[in-house]
Amino acid sequence: MTFKELHIDEPILKALEKKKYEIPTPIQEQAIPVALQKRDLLGIAQTGTGKTAAFAIPIIQLLNQPQPRGQKRQIQALILTPTRELAIQIDECFSDYSCYTSLRHTVIFGGVNQKPQVQQLQQGIDILIATPGRLLDLIAQKYITLEHIRYFVLDEADRMLDMGFIHDIRKLLPLLPRRRQTLFFSATMPLVIATLSKSILYKPVKVEVAPVSSVVDTIEQRLFYVEKPEKSKLLLSILEKEKRKAVLVFSRTKHGADRIARVLNRQGIGCEAIHGNKTQVARQRALTNFKSGKTRVIIATDIAARGIDIANLEMVINYDLPDVAETYVHRIGRTGRAGNTGTALTFCSQEEKIMIRDIQKLTGKKLKTISIPA
Repeated sequence: MTFKELHIDEPILKALEKKKYEIPTPIQEQAIPVALQKRDLLGIAQTGTGKTAAFAIPIIQLLNQPQPRGQKRQIQALILTPTRELAIQIDECFSDYSCYTSLRHTVIFGGVNQKPQVQQLQQGIDILIATPGRLLDLIAQKYITLEHIRYFVLDEADRMLDMGFIHDIRKLLPLLPRRRQTLFFSATMPLVIATLSKSILYKPVKVEVAPVSSVVDTIEQRLFYVEKPEKSKLLLSILEKEKRKAVLVFSRTKHGADRIARVLNRQGIGCEAIHGNKTQVARQRALTNFKSGKTRVIIATDIAARGIDIANLEMVINYDLPDVAETYVHRIGRTGRAGNTGTALTFCSQEEKIMIRDIQKLTGKKLKTISIPA
């Protein structure tokens, strides 16, 4: 199936062609027709399955109507997402897909000066991408009203729960018009999220793709049993061998991420750490340097890495194991995307062994153990 067969309008097809996007992913194939029918949608999909386009393309198509002259633009579509990085990436996707339309969009998030964001809003926009905290702030300051919203997207709902945003979402919901189309996306459906989805969706169509185990099929997974004090030595040895590869290293803590970055930089390996204590400017600069190849290694905590979408990322290293098996799948799913193969290496100390059992049970795959050279 092609995008043309999904009845996408010419300006969007032209934009997709420009970006060399030709064949829809399974989530796009299933979700776009539902969204174009203005039906509510419940999408169960991992990051990396193409779900941003699954909601961005129909919203652009539905809103791409001639604007009455002299009439101020009102925010008609709201995309709510948990992290700054993800918000920026979604905004970039809207730029890509709407480049041949006259639609205006902007992104707002906390951690930076609100003045440039407010100036954009005051010029009039059609589509707003936002994180919950900054959105509530600007609503309270009367810079934003949600009364004209026709399309509402709640993205990464389970991560909203993890990050403590459910209370903010419950505050926002009464501010939205009752008559609207809602597109609800989550990688997992814990009870709180399932209950929330039922409360905000009207007769939704459920679309589910890429069960958690299938995401890891294109990724070669290797396991190293190594005690904590030896992990940095093993990491240096691997990075020395894989000199040409772009590598994303996961640390469980912010402090740990900074420590790993110091060790690598001391050894002349250009790298940067990203986590919640870094400013938005520093995080964005680190991502830009990594994407452009200026640095080839980035160390991240789970929350900071959520939404990082790097084309052709060749290797992910779990320096520390996560607390939840599903997080492991989210992590390694950063590589092996869009038909590419990828490699995921996991360092496991004695106290982390219990997590390996959970991971293998979840993915249905036994991790290949590699012995460390003496």
